[in-house]
Amino acid sequence: MRSDIVKELKSVTAEGNIRTREDMGKHTTFRTGGCADVFVTPQSVTEAADIVRLLLAREAKYMVIGNGSNLLVSDNGYSGCIVCMGSAVGDITVSGNVITAGAGALLSKVANAAYESGLTGLEFASGIPGTLGGAVVMNAGAYGSEMKDVITSVTMLDADNGQTVIFTGEDMKFGYRTSIVKNHPLIVLEAQITLDEGNKEEIKERMDELARRRKEKQPLEFPSAGSTFKRPEGYFAGKLIEDAGLKGFSVGGAEVSEKHCGFVVNKGGATASDIIELIKKVRLTVNEKFGVLLEPEVVILGEDIDK
Repeated sequence: MRSDIVKELKSVTAEGNIRTREDMGKHTTFRTGGCADVFVTPQSVTEAADIVRLLLAREAKYMVIGNGSNLLVSDNGYSGCIVCMGSAVGDITVSGNVITAGAGALLSKVANAAYESGLTGLEFASGIPGTLGGAVVMNAGAYGSEMKDVITSVTMLDADNGQTVIFTGEDMKFGYRTSIVKNHPLIVLEAQITLDEGNKEEIKERMDELARRRKEKQPLEFPSAGSTFKRPEGYFAGKLIEDAGLKGFSVGGAEVSEKHCGFVVNKGGATASDIIELIKKVRLTVNEKFGVLLEPEVVILGEDIDK
């Protein structure tokens, strides 16, 4: 499959944008994991759509990723094509109080563009390490705000028919760490964010305040995928994990952070298997002690943790 797909991909993107046996540890914030058979980086929104259409037409296995900030690839790797929406698919434009940005735009850069334009409402996203596309898919949020509060339209590729579609914010069916994209074959290409006019000094103060809070409470000094588990209804994942006596618990180079138990971190040299085994242990222990089955927020590619 690899040689055939690579040959065909060269018809829609430059050869330099296509790699084989690509180490996914370079493309995930956990900084570990196996290799992808094929790895391609589109250079525009149009090119991204063309690449996915080609893969669909060939019925090739593929996955679209952004900054890899919510992703763990198993040590066995991925036997398909990874389409990475990077900065080349991340143009940001501001018109009035509306920001239009490509799926590959880093959320921090979109938030900074809002600040520079004196627009308020996206301060919460300034410290989220992912891309806009990933943030839309999972309705990323922090400090009481979520993407659903600011997204007004999303341009996507419908993988069923290869057509481009535009959904309103309401159409996206945003929920806690989910959206319509989670259950339908849709690929985010671009999104519009509508904000309010604000005071630049106050916007900057809020962004700086949230940055301080993150630094104080989160283990930013180690590779991780942010919050490892979703917040279970009526509980906080980190507190359940701490109360289960798992603070600092480790498997190989993977550890339940001593700074914030809601984070599994790579203390150095952790394999994807170490992290997966640790996640399984945490889920089992918390379920046995409190009857709460934690659901991972991080996407694990190549292994089913329920098995």
